[in-house]
Formats: sequence, C-alpha cells, structure tokens
Amino acid sequence: MIGSGESLGEMLAHAWHILPFALMFALPVVLLGGLALYLLRHGSLASTMTILVLIPVFATLIAVLGISGFMFTPALTTMTLVCLLVALVTVPAALVLGRAIARRSVWEREARKRERAAEASRRELVAWISHDLRSPLAGIQAMAEAVADGVVADPIEVTGYARRISGETTRLSGMVGDLFELSRITAGALQLTMAAVPLRDVVSDAVAAQAPLAEQKRVRMIEYANVWPVVSGSDPELARIVRNLVSNAVRHTPPDGTVAVQIGIEGGEALLAVSDGCGGIPDDEIGRVFDVAFRGTRARTPERGGLASGGGLGLAIAKGLVEAHRGRIGVQNHGPGCRFEVRLPLAMP
Repeated sequence: MIGSGESLGEMLAHAWHILPFALMFALPVVLLGGLALYLLRHGSLASTMTILVLIPVFATLIAVLGISGFMFTPALTTMTLVCLLVALVTVPAALVLGRAIARRSVWEREARKRERAAEASRRELVAWISHDLRSPLAGIQAMAEAVADGVVADPIEVTGYARRISGETTRLSGMVGDLFELSRITAGALQLTMAAVPLRDVVSDAVAAQAPLAEQKRVRMIEYANVWPVVSGSDPELARIVRNLVSNAVRHTPPDGTVAVQIGIEGGEALLAVSDGCGGIPDDEIGRVFDVAFRGTRARTPERGGLASGGGLGLAIAKGLVEAHRGRIGVQNHGPGCRFEVRLPLAMP
C-alpha cells in the first residue's frame, strides 16, 4: 500500500512492483474484450461502443481487486462502488451515442450511394440521349441536303423525304419534351393542380390514342374494370402516366399479342394495371426498369416504321409523376410478359 508521506521515488518503486500484478489481472479482461469485439465485428455500433466502455472499467476493477487480495477495506469498497457507478453511467451513454453514430453512418452511406447512382444515371442519360439525338439529326440533315442540292427531284421522292423529316422532327420534339418533363420532376419544380379525376376518362383517352399504333402492330387492346374509381390528382399528369405505360406496353408486345388495362380498387387505393406480352424482364434488369434512360439489353437503334423506341425516359417520368401524386408504381413478370401496377390515393368523397 502506498502511503501518503512517501517520496516520489518510493511511489515509483511501489508502482513498478505493482505493475506486473496489475497487468496479470487486467490483461485477461482486455483479451476477453478483444475477443468479444472480434465476434461482434459485424454487429451494431452500439454494442461495440458498449464493450469498449466496459473493457477499461472492468480491467481497472479486476486489477484493483486482485492486487488488494480481495480484502475489502473501506477504500477498496469505495473504489469498487465508484467503478460500478461509472459503468452504470457510461454504458447507457455508449448505447445512445452508438445508435446515434450508427444512424448517421447509415445515412451518410446511403447518401453516398444515392449520389453515386445519380451520377451514373446522369452519365448514362447524357450518353444515350446524345446518341439518340445525333441519329435523327444526321438523317434530317442528309435528307434536307439531298432535297436542297437537287439530288432528289422526283415529287414522290421529295414527298417521302418530307414525310420522313417530319417524322424525325416529331420524334426529336417528343424527346426534348421528355427531357423537360424529367428535369421538372427531378428539380422539384413540378406543381400539380389537384382535383377529383375519374380514372375511366383518363384510361379511355390513353387507350384510344394508342389504338392506331396497336392496329399497325396487330396488337389487341382490352380494358376492364370491376369499378371505376375517382382519384385525387392532376388530369394532364395522370394522362401522361397512363399514356406512357400503355404506349410502352404496345411497343414491346409482339404482333398478335395482347395489352390489357385493368382498373379497380384494392386496399383503399385505386389500382391501374397494364399487362403486356413483352416476354418478361430478366431478373437482373427488372430493378432498373424505372431508371433514367434504361432500356434493357435491346439495341437502342429506333425501330423502322415509325415505332421509335423513345429516349428511355417514359417509365422514369411515369414513376416521378406517380410519386408526385403520393402513389406507388411497380413491375413484375406476369404471364407472357410483365405487369405494371400503379396505386393512387382515392379522391375524398
């Protein structure tokens, strides 16, 4: 026992004599704590911090008890009580701080993941849109130069060139419109004028608008409903959602296939389901269907006959508009193709 009247040299000599015994009693606790940390290396941050707090407290307590020979003098009893009180205070603090740090770490990790995904999506969008814009522009330029230079002089050929230039111009206009709509959605600048909208009118107009394309591809379109719900939404944006889904279904359904549009109420929400005959979506791609500019493994070259594949923005726009209506959209393989489901809040009576 170190006395209060001892000199510094005598105190250091006592400390040097005590050190091996202190290490002998404290090291097992430290090793057990290290083993516990290793076993819980994949566990929560709160449990790790709790063990880190308990290791020095219990190492100190065991070392003191061992050196004293477990002779509980008033001083030893007081120190034991102090160690226990410290543990009672620090362990809850470690749990709270560990959970707070864990939440922040998870948030930062998810934020970095979202940022990387957004950057990759932007690069992909720029690359794909650049390709899709250059192709029709090059065609328009070539055909316009051919007409201007007199290479094409026959009135029938000139009319054909003019018709093709008009078609390419319409496709370019649609792509630019999609880009503008997507930029409004991603920038949070989309403002909806909410009202009670009968879903029957929206679906009927969208199906009628796609009827010529479906007839050209020999695709049968059917719509059925057990009830026609009224939803809370913006009429133009709801029409854009349905039009994008139906046109996407018609475009990817082979000739003599069927596109079915189902309307109903399920779980207190309006349900709009569009099923096609696309042959299904690979499992490794189905999670990216709503990504910007994603069009799967198919070639990005527009189809002939006016059935352009678009800029790969239709489903991304539909997803953004559905979420702006506080709704949900999803896709799953179903039968000969896939099934897109949109759930929207019902209008208050």
